[in-house]
Amino acid sequence: MKHIFTFFALLFLLPLMVAGQTVVSIKIEGAINPVTVDFIHEAIENARIKNAACLLIHLNTPGGLIQSSREIVTELLESTVPIVVYVSPEGAHAGSAGVFITLAANIAVMAEASNIGAAHPVSMQGMMDSVMSEKVTNDAAAFIRSIAAKRNRNLEWAEDAVRKSVSITAAEAIQKHVVDLIAFSDQDLLNQIDGKEIKLNSGVVTLHTKNAIIEEYSMSAIDRLLNIISDPNIAYLMMMLGFFGILFEFFNPGAILPGIIGVIALIFAFYAMQTLPINFAGLALIIFGVLLLLLEIKIVSHGMLAIGGIISLLLGSMMLIKASSPLELAGISRLIIISTTAVTALFFLLVIGAGLKAQKRKATTGLEAMTGLTGIAMDPLEPDGRVRVQGEIWNASSIAGNINKGEAVRINTIKKLILYVEKVTI
Repeated sequence: MKHIFTFFALLFLLPLMVAGQTVVSIKIEGAINPVTVDFIHEAIENARIKNAACLLIHLNTPGGLIQSSREIVTELLESTVPIVVYVSPEGAHAGSAGVFITLAANIAVMAEASNIGAAHPVSMQGMMDSVMSEKVTNDAAAFIRSIAAKRNRNLEWAEDAVRKSVSITAAEAIQKHVVDLIAFSDQDLLNQIDGKEIKLNSGVVTLHTKNAIIEEYSMSAIDRLLNIISDPNIAYLMMMLGFFGILFEFFNPGAILPGIIGVIALIFAFYAMQTLPINFAGLALIIFGVLLLLLEIKIVSHGMLAIGGIISLLLGSMMLIKASSPLELAGISRLIIISTTAVTALFFLLVIGAGLKAQKRKATTGLEAMTGLTGIAMDPLEPDGRVRVQGEIWNASSIAGNINKGEAVRINTIKKLILYVEKVTI
């Protein structure tokens, strides 16, 4: 009787236990970078702590850094939580680094009207020679074959995705055994994978996801900010903004705000550069170009320094990001480079140049403006006395002999509210 009661109790409670399963859901959009690596690691750990049925990764990326994709693949292959990568929403793309991530999932799913495949090789800066390009391509091809073999996916297509940049639709991906399912929504996906057995390094687990609760896990505000500035275009603009702010503060001491903004922008730019494949020769050329433009303002070179600065800035910007693989989506838009170079040149030649000229212009207000004015000696200056200048009486001191009362004087300098004057000779 006791056993029968236990049997029926379990029969009643089992659906409730299954219904209580949790699925942790995250979204990866935009380029793959080190911030993405940290976010996926945190999400896997969160899913493990919550004993989630699986981690559902919504993926929509044109690609990213190959090193970051390697780290993410390692996280997915070693995860003790089943990983489901869902290329979604409709119209989404898993390109370049996104192919590696999708193939590394325990279950790979695509939405209708989505596609998967390597993007065309990106080499906007720092083009590699043919030998180096072949080496990194062979390495990436071997890497993706190992992933496909581990997950029992189409090895031939996986290698073509690297070597030939092929791209296929969701329907073709199912036909070629690149992904496992096509799903119309999260709930449709969870219904389809319910009951599937997943082989993990820790053993085989069966998914119970039909009535699972989807719990979204999002990036923190600081991670979202770091993810934005890790974009090469944003990092480059932040660096140039930093230079502008600090130089503006340098030529206008006391402005404070431009200097603060400049330092913050540079710190963010340097953070982003730690996550990007920076070519330090390109960075040196940018700094050298800024210095040449600065010298053009102070030294008469008939435009030679300005031309050299613009060329150095342009070449340095084009060399700044050096992709270690032709598969990496790492580069600065040439439109942004040309626009920023033009704005920088105008900034230095017009704005800062005008500021320096204004500093050299004769003062029109304050004590400095009185230098060179003439007045009348009210007392004999032997050498000290008083003078009248523009209706005001000042203490004065002669710098060149005695001056008689009533004689005209000219202000030479002013120190501690005392006018140092000389006699005006006609």
